[in-house]
Amino acid sequence: MIKAICPGSFDPITNGHLDIIERAAHLFDEVVVVVMTNYSKVGKYFFTEEQRVELIKKSIAHLENVKVDAYDGLLADYAKFNNIQVVVKGLRALSDFDNEFQQALSNSKLNAELDTIFIATRAENMFLSSSLVRQLGEYGADISAFVPAPVLREISEHLRKD
Repeated sequence: MIKAICPGSFDPITNGHLDIIERAAHLFDEVVVVVMTNYSKVGKYFFTEEQRVELIKKSIAHLENVKVDAYDGLLADYAKFNNIQVVVKGLRALSDFDNEFQQALSNSKLNAELDTIFIATRAENMFLSSSLVRQLGEYGADISAFVPAPVLREISEHLRKD
């Protein structure tokens, strides 16, 4: 059984993330989507960790071999503790590759059993990022084409409270 992990901060999960997760679900026996802490974003998150986990669960409910977790530590350690062999990362552009490649090399140094696979995003998602979705949402733009339905509802609710 080959297990893969799709890590990220997912603040919020977008249709671009969902596409990579769905494609990984077709390639691997089990996929774990893990909400990781990005320390450069602490205090700046739009949704809490718990909210992000719930939004992902709702967005991936149709995928039987995908589960969701959260972890505040090193990805290489999480993979080792959970017997996960592959990290799946989506690439939108060449600029993503530098950072992701560096992370892949670091993870393999920390956990020699861990490989990283890059999946190129689909053209319609190349521009899509969580920060863009948040920004457009804050300006009242229609973001329904960019996020799964459960996320759209939560963003609308969240913005009405502010």
